[in-house]
Amino acid sequence: MIQLLYYSLFLLAPLIMSKDTSELFEFDKMIFIYIVTVGILFFWVLAMIRNKKIIWKKTPLDIPILLFLASEILSTVFSIDRQTSFFGYYGRFNGGLLSIITYITLFYGFINFFNKEKIMKLMRISLIGSFLVILWGMPGHFGHDMSCWLFTAQFNNTCWTSQFHPDLRMFSTLGQPNWLGAYLAINFFIALYFLFSKKENILLYCYLILNFVTILFTRSRSALAAVGIGFALFAVLTFFIDRQWRKFLILGLLFLIPIIVFKTDIPAIDKYLRLPVLHRNIKTKAVASVKNSPPIIVTDSLKIREIVWRGAVKLGEEYPLFGTGLETFAYSYYFVRPVAHNLTSEWDYLYNKAHNEYLNYLATTGFFGAGTYLLMIGIVYMILLQRIFNFQFSIFKQIPYSKKDNNEKLMAIGLLAAYTTILVTNFVGFSTTTINLFFYLIPAFVLVWKNDLPAPAADKNFDARQWFLSLTAFVVAIFAVIYFARYWLADIAYAKGNAYAQINDFQQSASYLSQAMSFRYEPVYEDKLSYVLANLAVIASYNKQTDIARKLVAAADLYNQKTIQESPENVLYWKTKAKNEYLFYQVTLNNQQLADGVYALQEAQKLAPTDPKIPYSLAIYYSLMGDDVKNIKDKSALDDKSLQEVDKALALKPDYEDGYLLKGQLLKKYGDKQEAKQVFQFILNKINPQDQTAKKEIDRL
Repeated sequence: MIQLLYYSLFLLAPLIMSKDTSELFEFDKMIFIYIVTVGILFFWVLAMIRNKKIIWKKTPLDIPILLFLASEILSTVFSIDRQTSFFGYYGRFNGGLLSIITYITLFYGFINFFNKEKIMKLMRISLIGSFLVILWGMPGHFGHDMSCWLFTAQFNNTCWTSQFHPDLRMFSTLGQPNWLGAYLAINFFIALYFLFSKKENILLYCYLILNFVTILFTRSRSALAAVGIGFALFAVLTFFIDRQWRKFLILGLLFLIPIIVFKTDIPAIDKYLRLPVLHRNIKTKAVASVKNSPPIIVTDSLKIREIVWRGAVKLGEEYPLFGTGLETFAYSYYFVRPVAHNLTSEWDYLYNKAHNEYLNYLATTGFFGAGTYLLMIGIVYMILLQRIFNFQFSIFKQIPYSKKDNNEKLMAIGLLAAYTTILVTNFVGFSTTTINLFFYLIPAFVLVWKNDLPAPAADKNFDARQWFLSLTAFVVAIFAVIYFARYWLADIAYAKGNAYAQINDFQQSASYLSQAMSFRYEPVYEDKLSYVLANLAVIASYNKQTDIARKLVAAADLYNQKTIQESPENVLYWKTKAKNEYLFYQVTLNNQQLADGVYALQEAQKLAPTDPKIPYSLAIYYSLMGDDVKNIKDKSALDDKSLQEVDKALALKPDYEDGYLLKGQLLKKYGDKQEAKQVFQFILNKINPQDQTAKKEIDRL
């Protein structure tokens, strides 16, 4: 049963997705991994009860894993948001303490219940799973996405938003092109091992070409680089074992054809390829505008990553011991966010990862966490190299090896290349559920090559104590499965609530969000419900339902206060408070609500000093407060504050079109029409010649 559950992880996890959850891909995979791990733990405990002994094998990775786990626990304890650190950032899920404990459990379960024969079977199953992933995603490249057919019964690509273009960059069931590329790169070298360990097999050649073509279709430069580096490593190391140059020559020719035909999307390479491109190229400097907006200049992704990396390093310097907390980058990046980020096309995106796994660990778990993570990787490399070159380190004495087993060495080379692809793709990205399965289990593959499986118990009859322990384990497992099932149902309700909120159906939204909270407590649900209730309060007030409006205000404020108390350094919750207070003001017409909104924005500004949206919002608040002040001196002071704040926003983002519009409108409101006209003209001359609002404002002046 344990082995079957592991097989299901590598066959089904990459394929699992759902249209009903808030995140279609990673969340469902993570829940599946949790439930499978519960099953593995249950049968593991059952095996120990049956055999009346502890089933546990030591490995050379025990100390590095223990140190790494200790760093993650300490990072969670001292986190700025413990809920996020334990469960993972909501929307990514993978990477929290619970998931890390899960992967480590899977590592040790594998160590104790697998051997060479079972590993070979598992790797074949992984190849089958990756083949199914490719088949599922390939029609989407030609405009007929299978996921759209499953979700909407339309065999085209129209079910995806503007952020997803499977015809331009394949992502299949993995969720993003880079994630699909990283997953296929690993399986590429598993297939390469099988090809070189046996006689030539036409099916393996076909799979490798299909795998490589799909990586080209993802347009993932990191995955392509990972395959290139891994292939060079595989070729060099294989030279010491078996010089199968014929296979390398065939593969080289087979890979060259799709590169010439489909290109790589890497200009330095593609400029030497003469044939016309047979793949739609998405690399563009401008995106079509909508109405008032000019073409958006798309900042190169590497340039944005460099800015984010600087922020991650700064966080590591400011929180050197345990970081800001596991998986808290989405919040802590605001603390140090470089001003240069405001001049990119993704200036208002929320970055929940550093897009570099190593710097992400540095920022969120400090030097202790990043150091133990790198130590763990270093030991894995030493184990793999020991398998290949027969080095015998004292710390690896418990690893049996043979100087004559070339197949074992070849497997170690294939696994080394596969493991290297993870390190390469993680350098410009971050780990996902399927990638972490390989990251934690590839070391187990090589450690159990000559493993002896636990012997079955001689006496199959259970005594009363064994029955009691088995029943207890079963009940615990059932409760754990129910917990994760409720987690999944809660997210479905949250997704529906969020969807209704986006179309301003706040009544239905509140109903589903309340349902989500009945399944499971989650501050993210609470935060969303708070804002939805604030909107319902405004609607009730408009309909003259005063008592209901006041009750809704009280409930919204209570939920918001709870989230802030839970995570006082989460800038998103302070922003929610600021939005709520503006809505409360529309209900109560009490100037104190505006003052509370200003306080919330000032607290947010302490956490995110380079966010231009905060002074922009403060400018609006001060202007509104000035409208309710009768004293001319006080009104003038508030008007001046509003202009000062909008100038701060423009200093942080000199091309802030909305900021200039607000400044012009404020100047017009305060009677300085000439300067207001100059601001509107500046928008047309320097930022967006098509801005219709600026044109209308000039006509009115």
